[in-house]
Amino acid sequence: MRSIALSSSRSKPHVAPFVGPPWYVAAAWLVAAVLAQATLVHYLAFRSVVPSFVLVVVIWYAIRVDARRAALYGLAAGFCEDALSSQTGAAWTIATCVSALLAGVLSRGFFADSIPLATGITIVATLVRALLFWIAMALAGYPSGLGAMHFHEALIQAVLNAAVIVAAMIVARRFEASRA
Repeated sequence: MRSIALSSSRSKPHVAPFVGPPWYVAAAWLVAAVLAQATLVHYLAFRSVVPSFVLVVVIWYAIRVDARRAALYGLAAGFCEDALSSQTGAAWTIATCVSALLAGVLSRGFFADSIPLATGITIVATLVRALLFWIAMALAGYPSGLGAMHFHEALIQAVLNAAVIVAAMIVARRFEASRA
């Protein structure tokens, strides 16, 4: 009888408790990032490249949750970007979803509030997202002759996104410290 009880308890997968931000907080940050991206971020351009607040929010969420939730959040964020774009098809949706999934997988086993980890993941996710975006655009018929220019822009955007996430994490730490 004891072996039956043990075998049935072993067949149940262990499910870790959800430790990410509440859905309404994550949704509010995504809406704020999409609105800022569409209206204000162009004022922060450096060499005609702007940081992606949407991707930074996606990475912030992805390093705090499991890979499945990260991918769904990235899917929603990419869909919002494609909805605001006129000719990207589903390129942002695909690129942001895969980047969020990658960020969620890379952050497993680390502390979500680690600034070096978030910075590294942001740089990698920015470059992967740009690569996937331009592959999707090329498959849709966009001319691929400007690859070097897009690569340089992706490198600059990776640095800008890393700076944004570092600044956001420092501000969040100071805000949390003042509330405690």
